[in-house]
Amino acid sequence: MREDGGVDETMRLVIITGMSGAGRRTAAHEMEDLGWYVVDNLPPSMLFNLLNLAEESGWHKVAVVVDVRSRELFEQMGGIFARLATLSVSVEVLFVEANDNVIVKRQESSRRPVPLQGDGRLLDGIERERRMLSSLRASADLVIDTSNLNVHQLATRVSHAYGDNYSVIRVTVLSFGFKNGLPVDADLAFDVRFLPNPHWVPELRPQTGLSEAVSSYVLQQPGAEEFLGQVSDLFTTMRPGYVREGKRHVTLAVGCTGGKHRSTAMSEELGRRLRSEDVAVEVMHRDLGLE
Repeated sequence: MREDGGVDETMRLVIITGMSGAGRRTAAHEMEDLGWYVVDNLPPSMLFNLLNLAEESGWHKVAVVVDVRSRELFEQMGGIFARLATLSVSVEVLFVEANDNVIVKRQESSRRPVPLQGDGRLLDGIERERRMLSSLRASADLVIDTSNLNVHQLATRVSHAYGDNYSVIRVTVLSFGFKNGLPVDADLAFDVRFLPNPHWVPELRPQTGLSEAVSSYVLQQPGAEEFLGQVSDLFTTMRPGYVREGKRHVTLAVGCTGGKHRSTAMSEELGRRLRSEDVAVEVMHRDLGLE
Protein backbone atom coordinates (compact mmCIF):
# COMPACT_ATOMS: atom_id res chain seq x y z
CA MET A 1 0.00 0.00 0.00
CA ARG A 2 1.10 3.57 -0.56
CA GLU A 3 1.75 6.02 2.26
CA ASP A 4 -1.70 7.54 1.67
CA GLY A 5 -3.28 4.17 2.42
CA GLY A 6 -3.98 3.23 -1.21
CA VAL A 7 -2.74 0.25 -3.14
CA ASP A 8 -0.75 0.74 -6.33
CA GLU A 9 -3.12 1.17 -9.26
CA THR A 10 -1.63 -1.84 -11.04
CA MET A 11 -2.71 -4.19 -8.24
CA ARG A 12 -5.13 -6.89 -9.38
CA LEU A 13 -7.02 -9.08 -6.93
CA VAL A 14 -8.98 -12.14 -8.03
CA ILE A 15 -11.36 -13.85 -5.63
CA ILE A 16 -11.53 -17.54 -6.60
CA THR A 17 -14.72 -19.08 -5.29
CA GLY A 18 -17.48 -21.49 -6.23
CA MET A 19 -18.92 -24.87 -5.38
CA SER A 20 -16.99 -27.56 -3.55
CA GLY A 21 -15.85 -30.13 -6.09
CA ALA A 22 -16.08 -27.68 -8.99
CA GLY A 23 -12.36 -27.04 -9.32
CA ARG A 24 -11.33 -24.10 -7.15
CA ARG A 25 -7.94 -25.59 -6.37
CA THR A 26 -7.27 -26.52 -9.99
CA ALA A 27 -7.97 -22.89 -10.90
CA ALA A 28 -5.73 -21.67 -8.08
CA HIS A 29 -2.86 -23.96 -9.08
CA GLU A 30 -3.05 -22.74 -12.66
CA MET A 31 -3.00 -19.10 -11.57
CA GLU A 32 0.01 -19.85 -9.38
CA ASP A 33 1.74 -21.34 -12.42
CA LEU A 34 0.89 -18.15 -14.31
CA GLY A 35 2.78 -16.09 -11.76
CA TRP A 36 -0.03 -15.00 -9.44
CA TYR A 37 0.49 -14.80 -5.68
CA VAL A 38 -2.16 -17.27 -4.48
CA VAL A 39 -3.46 -17.80 -0.94
CA ASP A 40 -6.05 -20.44 0.00
CA ASN A 41 -8.79 -19.78 2.56
CA LEU A 42 -7.39 -16.52 3.90
CA PRO A 43 -9.15 -15.10 7.00
CA PRO A 44 -10.92 -11.87 5.96
CA SER A 45 -9.12 -9.84 8.60
CA MET A 46 -5.83 -10.69 6.87
CA LEU A 47 -6.83 -9.65 3.34
CA PHE A 48 -5.53 -6.09 3.51
CA ASN A 49 -2.35 -7.22 5.25
CA LEU A 50 -1.87 -9.63 2.36
CA LEU A 51 -2.23 -6.84 -0.20
CA ASN A 52 0.27 -4.75 1.74
CA LEU A 53 2.74 -7.64 1.84
CA ALA A 54 2.24 -8.34 -1.87
CA GLU A 55 2.89 -4.68 -2.69
CA GLU A 56 6.09 -4.65 -0.66
CA SER A 57 7.20 -7.91 -2.26
CA GLY A 58 6.52 -6.71 -5.79
CA TRP A 59 3.53 -8.99 -6.37
CA HIS A 60 0.86 -7.02 -8.25
CA LYS A 61 -1.32 -10.00 -9.16
CA VAL A 62 -2.94 -11.59 -6.11
CA ALA A 63 -5.54 -14.38 -5.96
CA VAL A 64 -7.40 -15.53 -2.86
CA VAL A 65 -9.38 -18.78 -2.73
CA VAL A 66 -12.62 -18.30 -0.81
CA ASP A 67 -15.14 -21.01 0.01
CA VAL A 68 -17.97 -21.53 2.47
CA ARG A 69 -15.50 -22.45 5.18
CA SER A 70 -14.80 -18.69 5.29
CA ARG A 71 -18.29 -17.81 6.54
CA GLU A 72 -17.02 -14.63 8.17
CA LEU A 73 -15.71 -13.45 4.80
CA PHE A 74 -19.09 -13.96 3.16
CA GLU A 75 -20.77 -11.90 5.87
CA GLN A 76 -18.23 -9.11 5.35
CA MET A 77 -17.96 -9.31 1.54
CA GLY A 78 -19.96 -6.16 0.81
CA GLY A 79 -17.88 -4.04 3.15
CA ILE A 80 -14.65 -5.57 1.87
CA PHE A 81 -15.50 -4.76 -1.75
CA ALA A 82 -16.40 -1.20 -0.77
CA ARG A 83 -13.10 -0.70 1.01
CA LEU A 84 -11.17 -2.24 -1.88
CA ALA A 85 -12.83 0.28 -4.22
CA THR A 86 -11.46 3.14 -2.13
CA LEU A 87 -7.98 1.62 -2.42
CA SER A 88 -8.14 1.52 -6.23
CA VAL A 89 -7.68 -2.24 -6.32
CA SER A 90 -8.91 -3.97 -9.47
CA VAL A 91 -11.11 -6.74 -8.05
CA GLU A 92 -12.45 -9.67 -10.07
CA VAL A 93 -14.47 -12.69 -9.00
CA LEU A 94 -13.86 -16.07 -10.64
CA PHE A 95 -16.69 -18.50 -9.85
CA VAL A 96 -16.39 -22.21 -10.69
CA GLU A 97 -19.39 -24.47 -10.53
CA ALA A 98 -20.75 -27.81 -11.69
CA ASN A 99 -24.14 -29.49 -11.66
CA ASP A 100 -25.29 -31.52 -8.68
CA ASN A 101 -24.75 -34.93 -10.29
CA VAL A 102 -21.16 -34.12 -11.19
CA ILE A 103 -20.38 -32.75 -7.73
CA VAL A 104 -21.88 -35.85 -6.10
CA LYS A 105 -19.74 -38.14 -8.26
CA ARG A 106 -16.59 -36.14 -7.57
CA GLN A 107 -17.17 -35.97 -3.83
CA GLU A 108 -18.06 -39.66 -3.60
CA SER A 109 -14.92 -40.47 -5.57
CA SER A 110 -12.79 -38.48 -3.13
CA ARG A 111 -14.87 -39.83 -0.21
CA ARG A 112 -15.14 -36.36 1.27
CA PRO A 113 -18.30 -34.56 2.42
CA VAL A 114 -19.03 -31.01 1.34
CA PRO A 115 -18.43 -28.34 4.02
CA LEU A 116 -22.10 -27.67 4.85
CA GLN A 117 -23.27 -31.29 4.75
CA GLY A 118 -23.22 -31.85 8.49
CA ASP A 119 -25.15 -34.96 9.41
CA GLY A 120 -27.40 -34.67 6.35
CA ARG A 121 -27.16 -35.97 2.83
CA LEU A 122 -24.54 -34.82 0.36
CA LEU A 123 -27.25 -33.12 -1.73
CA ASP A 124 -28.44 -31.20 1.33
CA GLY A 125 -24.96 -29.77 1.77
CA ILE A 126 -24.75 -28.87 -1.91
CA GLU A 127 -28.10 -27.05 -1.74
CA ARG A 128 -27.03 -25.04 1.32
CA GLU A 129 -23.75 -24.14 -0.38
CA ARG A 130 -25.53 -22.95 -3.54
CA ARG A 131 -27.80 -20.70 -1.48
CA MET A 132 -24.88 -19.19 0.41
CA LEU A 133 -22.94 -18.57 -2.81
CA SER A 134 -25.86 -17.31 -4.93
CA SER A 135 -25.24 -13.58 -4.55
CA LEU A 136 -21.51 -13.96 -5.13
CA ARG A 137 -22.16 -16.00 -8.27
CA ALA A 138 -24.55 -13.33 -9.55
CA SER A 139 -21.83 -10.68 -9.25
CA ALA A 140 -19.00 -12.82 -10.64
CA ASP A 141 -16.87 -11.45 -13.48
CA LEU A 142 -16.27 -14.93 -14.88
CA VAL A 143 -18.29 -18.11 -14.29
CA ILE A 144 -16.82 -21.42 -15.46
CA ASP A 145 -19.05 -24.49 -15.49
CA THR A 146 -16.74 -27.50 -15.09
CA SER A 147 -19.47 -30.15 -15.41
CA ASN A 148 -18.07 -31.27 -18.77
CA LEU A 149 -14.48 -30.09 -18.33
CA ASN A 150 -11.47 -32.11 -17.23
CA VAL A 151 -8.72 -30.51 -15.14
CA HIS A 152 -6.66 -29.68 -18.24
CA GLN A 153 -9.57 -27.92 -19.94
CA LEU A 154 -10.30 -25.92 -16.79
CA ALA A 155 -6.64 -24.92 -16.59
CA THR A 156 -6.83 -23.75 -20.21
CA ARG A 157 -9.86 -21.57 -19.46
CA VAL A 158 -8.09 -20.02 -16.49
CA SER A 159 -4.89 -19.48 -18.47
CA HIS A 160 -6.83 -17.75 -21.24
CA ALA A 161 -8.55 -15.44 -18.75
CA TYR A 162 -5.63 -14.61 -16.46
CA GLY A 163 -2.45 -15.27 -18.44
CA ASP A 164 0.29 -12.75 -19.10
CA ASN A 165 -1.18 -11.65 -22.42
CA TYR A 166 -3.92 -9.80 -20.56
CA SER A 167 -6.18 -7.59 -22.65
CA VAL A 168 -9.12 -5.35 -21.80
CA ILE A 169 -11.66 -8.03 -22.69
CA ARG A 170 -11.39 -11.75 -23.41
CA VAL A 171 -13.91 -13.94 -25.17
CA THR A 172 -14.61 -17.66 -24.97
CA VAL A 173 -16.66 -18.98 -27.90
CA LEU A 174 -18.29 -22.19 -26.69
CA SER A 175 -20.09 -24.67 -28.92
CA PHE A 176 -22.72 -26.90 -27.30
CA GLY A 177 -25.65 -29.21 -28.01
CA PHE A 178 -29.13 -28.19 -26.89
CA LYS A 179 -29.92 -31.83 -26.09
CA ASN A 180 -27.32 -31.58 -23.30
CA GLY A 181 -28.67 -28.31 -21.92
CA LEU A 182 -27.74 -24.65 -22.15
CA PRO A 183 -24.30 -23.71 -20.77
CA VAL A 184 -24.88 -22.06 -17.41
CA ASP A 185 -21.77 -19.91 -17.84
CA ALA A 186 -22.86 -18.33 -21.14
CA ASP A 187 -23.30 -14.56 -21.30
CA LEU A 188 -24.93 -14.78 -24.74
CA ALA A 189 -26.33 -17.93 -26.38
CA PHE A 190 -27.07 -18.34 -30.08
CA ASP A 191 -29.05 -21.04 -31.88
CA VAL A 192 -27.74 -22.31 -35.25
CA ARG A 193 -30.31 -25.06 -35.67
CA PHE A 194 -31.79 -22.99 -38.50
CA LEU A 195 -28.98 -24.35 -40.70
CA PRO A 196 -29.30 -27.75 -42.44
CA ASN A 197 -27.89 -30.55 -40.29
CA PRO A 198 -24.84 -32.40 -41.73
CA HIS A 199 -25.97 -35.39 -39.65
CA TRP A 200 -28.36 -36.24 -42.50
CA VAL A 201 -25.57 -36.27 -45.09
CA PRO A 202 -24.14 -39.82 -44.92
CA GLU A 203 -20.54 -38.89 -45.80
CA LEU A 204 -20.54 -36.01 -43.29
CA ARG A 205 -22.29 -37.75 -40.39
CA PRO A 206 -19.16 -39.37 -38.88
CA GLN A 207 -17.12 -36.18 -39.20
CA THR A 208 -17.26 -33.10 -36.97
CA GLY A 209 -17.41 -29.36 -37.53
CA LEU A 210 -13.63 -29.30 -37.22
CA SER A 211 -13.28 -31.07 -40.57
CA GLU A 212 -12.95 -29.05 -43.76
CA ALA A 213 -15.81 -30.92 -45.40
CA VAL A 214 -18.34 -30.22 -42.64
CA SER A 215 -17.14 -26.66 -42.11
CA SER A 216 -17.50 -25.83 -45.81
CA TYR A 217 -20.95 -27.44 -45.93
CA VAL A 218 -22.19 -25.43 -42.92
CA LEU A 219 -20.63 -22.09 -43.84
CA GLN A 220 -21.99 -22.22 -47.38
CA GLN A 221 -25.60 -22.63 -46.26
CA PRO A 222 -28.02 -19.70 -46.76
CA GLY A 223 -28.02 -17.50 -43.68
CA ALA A 224 -24.68 -18.68 -42.26
CA GLU A 225 -22.70 -15.67 -43.49
CA GLU A 226 -25.39 -13.21 -42.42
CA PHE A 227 -25.59 -14.83 -38.96
CA LEU A 228 -21.84 -14.61 -38.39
CA GLY A 229 -21.75 -11.00 -39.54
CA GLN A 230 -24.61 -9.99 -37.25
CA VAL A 231 -23.15 -11.76 -34.21
CA SER A 232 -19.80 -10.05 -34.85
CA ASP A 233 -21.56 -6.70 -35.21
CA LEU A 234 -23.55 -7.33 -32.02
CA PHE A 235 -20.40 -8.01 -30.04
CA THR A 236 -18.73 -4.94 -31.54
CA THR A 237 -21.71 -2.89 -30.31
CA MET A 238 -21.66 -4.40 -26.82
CA ARG A 239 -17.89 -4.49 -26.34
CA PRO A 240 -17.42 -0.81 -25.28
CA GLY A 241 -20.21 -1.20 -22.74
CA TYR A 242 -18.63 -4.34 -21.30
CA VAL A 243 -15.35 -2.45 -20.98
CA ARG A 244 -17.05 0.53 -19.27
CA GLU A 245 -18.75 -1.80 -16.81
CA GLY A 246 -15.47 -3.58 -16.02
CA LYS A 247 -16.53 -6.92 -17.53
CA ARG A 248 -13.32 -8.49 -18.77
CA HIS A 249 -14.55 -11.98 -19.67
CA VAL A 250 -17.41 -12.85 -22.03
CA THR A 251 -18.66 -16.30 -23.03
CA LEU A 252 -20.50 -16.55 -26.35
CA ALA A 253 -22.27 -19.90 -26.68
CA VAL A 254 -23.30 -21.32 -30.06
CA GLY A 255 -25.64 -24.29 -30.04
CA CYS A 256 -27.03 -26.90 -32.40
CA THR A 257 -28.79 -30.17 -31.64
CA GLY A 258 -25.86 -32.31 -30.54
CA GLY A 259 -22.88 -29.96 -30.55
CA LYS A 260 -21.00 -31.96 -33.18
CA HIS A 261 -21.43 -30.32 -36.59
CA ARG A 262 -23.08 -26.91 -37.00
CA SER A 263 -22.23 -25.28 -33.67
CA THR A 264 -18.63 -26.51 -33.86
CA ALA A 265 -18.07 -25.17 -37.37
CA MET A 266 -19.79 -21.86 -36.67
CA SER A 267 -17.90 -21.36 -33.38
CA GLU A 268 -14.56 -21.90 -35.08
CA GLU A 269 -15.43 -19.34 -37.75
CA LEU A 270 -16.82 -16.85 -35.24
CA GLY A 271 -13.63 -17.16 -33.23
CA ARG A 272 -11.53 -16.55 -36.33
CA ARG A 273 -13.50 -13.40 -37.18
CA LEU A 274 -13.26 -11.99 -33.68
CA ARG A 275 -9.49 -12.59 -33.62
CA SER A 276 -9.22 -10.61 -36.84
CA GLU A 277 -10.69 -7.70 -34.86
CA ASP A 278 -7.92 -7.98 -32.24
CA VAL A 279 -10.11 -9.72 -29.67
CA ALA A 280 -8.43 -12.31 -27.41
CA VAL A 281 -10.49 -15.41 -28.23
CA GLU A 282 -10.50 -19.02 -27.11
CA VAL A 283 -12.78 -21.52 -28.85
CA MET A 284 -14.00 -24.54 -26.89
CA HIS A 285 -16.38 -27.37 -27.78
CA ARG A 286 -18.31 -28.51 -24.72
CA ASP A 287 -20.13 -31.51 -26.16
CA LEU A 288 -17.84 -32.67 -28.93
CA GLY A 289 -17.30 -36.39 -28.48
CA LEU A 290 -20.38 -36.88 -26.28
CA GLU A 291 -22.65 -37.91 -29.14
